[in-house]
Amino acid sequence: MGESSARGDALRGAVGPAITAGALAVGPAITAGLAVAIPVAPEVVRMPTVNPAYIEITAARDGEVAVITMNHPEKRNALSLSMMRELEGALAAAGQDAAVRAIVLRGEGPAFSAGHDLRELLDRDVETYRVIFDACVALMARIATVPQPVIAEVEKVATAAGCQLVAACDLAVASREATFATPGVRIGLFCSTPMVPLSRAIGRKRAMEMLLTGKPIDAQTALDWGLINRVVAPESLHAETLALAREIASASATVVGIGKAAFYAQVDLDQASAYDYTKGVMTTNALEADAREGISAFLEKRAPKW
Repeated sequence: MGESSARGDALRGAVGPAITAGALAVGPAITAGLAVAIPVAPEVVRMPTVNPAYIEITAARDGEVAVITMNHPEKRNALSLSMMRELEGALAAAGQDAAVRAIVLRGEGPAFSAGHDLRELLDRDVETYRVIFDACVALMARIATVPQPVIAEVEKVATAAGCQLVAACDLAVASREATFATPGVRIGLFCSTPMVPLSRAIGRKRAMEMLLTGKPIDAQTALDWGLINRVVAPESLHAETLALAREIASASATVVGIGKAAFYAQVDLDQASAYDYTKGVMTTNALEADAREGISAFLEKRAPKW
């Protein structure tokens, strides 16, 4: 356990520095631990403390699962510049917390997120637009670089950059009432950054159809196309998402972190290069204390002790 824990800590430390330069500064330093106040069932809440650094989101802990909630339901959780910075900061903090083994990203109210705050995108100068879209890209990149899997919990609407956020997450669980769209073409602002994770999740032809028509797809279509992993009843959405997070959290955090990093490193390589890369990863992984413990536990027919 000692060696694996040390390497796990090292892996978490290698997540990459938070973006702090210039206009992309995340704001106040994130205090230790995650913050709170998600209105969910009493058995889910662990009474975490409020983090005053967050205004547009809340962050809570449910055991080994961090729950980050976009908390502007009256604006359909529009991704304002300040909200994107807070989300990126909360993800970075969770990524560096050794006690967090999975992360759930959700929206308060029926909308997961309606995308960018359009009021911020009207009649601005070029530097303002660059700052906003740099912050958007930094948020999406953070999802991929934190060692813990990030799971989107989608109740109803996920459009434009909100759909991008779902596509960027490692996994996604949606209610039967959820819809997904990239309607920017209809308002004169093509969903160019959303197309990046969307096309990688569902393929070129399906992504182009969504991007060019702007028409929404329902949850079952999103499941069939590979945008999401599961469709569940609305009343069980949060419980099902937490159950998936806890299932992942039961594995070795070190090994999950190695696997997630390797997945994104190899996914766009040609087959020969991918095999060359991943055989090195498996060699390194096999030397981990948690690999020895897991294999030994399997052979001895007992539960592993990570």
